[in-house]
Amino acid sequence: MSGTSPLLLLPVLQADLERVETALLRSVRTDDPFLTEVAAHLITAGGKRVRPAFALTSAATAIATMTHAADDVVMGAVSVELVHLGSLYHDDVMDDATTRRTVDSVNARWGNLTAILAGDYLLAKASEIAASLGTEVAGLLAATIGRLCEGQILELRHAFDLGRTEEAYLDSIDGKTASLLGTACRIGGIVAGLPRPQIDALTTFGSSFGMAFQIVDDLLDVTATDEELGKPAGHDLVEGTYTLPVIRTLAAGGDRAEELAGLLRRLAPTDGSIEPVDDPTTLEAARQLLRSSPAVVESLDVARGYVEAGQQALAPYAGTEAVTALEAAAEHLLGTVRAAG
Repeated sequence: MSGTSPLLLLPVLQADLERVETALLRSVRTDDPFLTEVAAHLITAGGKRVRPAFALTSAATAIATMTHAADDVVMGAVSVELVHLGSLYHDDVMDDATTRRTVDSVNARWGNLTAILAGDYLLAKASEIAASLGTEVAGLLAATIGRLCEGQILELRHAFDLGRTEEAYLDSIDGKTASLLGTACRIGGIVAGLPRPQIDALTTFGSSFGMAFQIVDDLLDVTATDEELGKPAGHDLVEGTYTLPVIRTLAAGGDRAEELAGLLRRLAPTDGSIEPVDDPTTLEAARQLLRSSPAVVESLDVARGYVEAGQQALAPYAGTEAVTALEAAAEHLLGTVRAAG
């Protein structure tokens, strides 16, 4: 997504994210140089560290001005990011991806088996750190890993499914994306010892942001260029992942829906294989049709609804630097579609 979230510009948060970076690398250091290299591959490739940022900021929502996080909060942020990274290793195997964050994907460089095992290793390290923070954090992170799997399985079940429902789509992204962002906020609140109502409000905000985040990401796959995305646009259509603008366009019926369904059928494998169909002309025609559909604006409105729900949850705690930063991050998210569209 384009631009830098205002959340990530906070000086105190920047310093604490550097602590997260150091702890991430330390957490995957082993006696085996090869395993260390593979496990650290995407850590050293960089990233915005949105989930650790949410954990760190959530922990500071009860004080007027953010101060440096306690070590336990930093480690909570590390555990969440390790889960995210482990899921990326597995995602790249499923997608047969060749690059991730401008570097070779782990599966492309070392093979699928190594990527799967390295992803498992990152999840294990995340669980180990969570256990050191208490049984509640450990149980929460374990449950979240399960939700990630459930969401991804739901998505796989509906690959190339022209009848995929909006409910199925929302259930999937609630698991594969929103659950971890909600958990990031919740862990920050738990480890910081915040009151239970505030922890619940932060969890609602994180989950709502996660829903909006995935909807916006899916919209950008339709509306943005390769250059704006930093990766090939239209990937979801090629992989048969029919997201909200597709689902709503098809559900509306009429000529546009029929034309889109025809284009999507041409992109779908017909020989029982799972290999994507290489048809750039059809892909671009489908993207152009979707960009002209009312479903784009409708989908953005759905994302806005989730953002507003998250902001409403935080309203009782408004006025602190951390809460203001979280609210600004949510507004910035919606602006990325307007900038690219």
